[in-house]
Amino acid sequence: MTLLRAFLIRFVTTIVTLFGVAVIVFVVIRVVPGNPIAMMLPPGATDADIARLEEQYGFDKSIFEQFLIWLGGVMQGNFGTSISLRQPVSDLVLGRLPATLELSIVALFIAVAIGGALALTGTRYRDTKTEGAVDVTAGMALSIPDFLWGLILILLFGVLWPVFHISGRISPSLNIDFSTNFYLFEALVRLRFDVIADLIGHMFMPALALAIPLAAIIAQLLKQSLKETMHLDYVTLARTKGYGENYVITREALPNAVLPTLTLVGVQFTFLIGGTVIIERLFSYEGLGNMAIDAVINRDLPLIQGIVILFALLFTLVNLFVDMLYVILNPRLRHA
Repeated sequence: MTLLRAFLIRFVTTIVTLFGVAVIVFVVIRVVPGNPIAMMLPPGATDADIARLEEQYGFDKSIFEQFLIWLGGVMQGNFGTSISLRQPVSDLVLGRLPATLELSIVALFIAVAIGGALALTGTRYRDTKTEGAVDVTAGMALSIPDFLWGLILILLFGVLWPVFHISGRISPSLNIDFSTNFYLFEALVRLRFDVIADLIGHMFMPALALAIPLAAIIAQLLKQSLKETMHLDYVTLARTKGYGENYVITREALPNAVLPTLTLVGVQFTFLIGGTVIIERLFSYEGLGNMAIDAVINRDLPLIQGIVILFALLFTLVNLFVDMLYVILNPRLRHA
């Protein structure tokens, strides 16, 4: 009952959060300067042409009336029609979502692998020069933003040593008909190793650019949690039983030290998804972030609203999942 009650509370909070985001975004993008209708028409368009399109897209009504109409459509699964692309917003957004999710998940795995390895190394060789080197490495990785890491990776592995692709999501020359937009997942299911290699070749650099700052955060927090856990009684007892230091760290200290890091990873993963906006543009990656920048440039209000709402939904769902997982894994919270 405690888990169910916590879930219901967070679910209600999620609904309120999404509604608040929808109101703020809807109002803000309509009060900023710029007329999306004017960008659709040729230079010789008349006032009658502008009035006709404003009526067609509902811009002739008040902001409150526009919001009620838009909200009613959302409740029925209709997010409107893109002004610049002339297609349903829901189809456009859901079509690009798998690419961004795959990129974010791959980046998360890379960040956890690098950050965890640095944290375990720093803990194993604590109070030595190796720990100092780990701290310096994490500090440098965190101080450089992800888009600058992207430029560095393009220079290293796209220009000086051209190993990976620097743009796109998949090579057009590959002959494969995908049933879904989850290209990497589908290629894994089909065991198409040539497609997997090509997708990873396109995805590796943008995923690594996103992962490096997050890996530094994971390394710092997990190493600190491990160092605090290493002084607890059950860890000392494991040492007196004759277990080696590697066993003590990975089997005794790590399971308890990883819980605070789990919450951090969940929170930072939402920021990682948001960071795909710049990285996808930098690598010409066909995801939501790239589409979001085009929507802003074209003042495509329905498309901007759909993308922001979807990002907000992803953020709240990830945080909800992490909170529930933390309660399940932590006995003190589970039985509180």
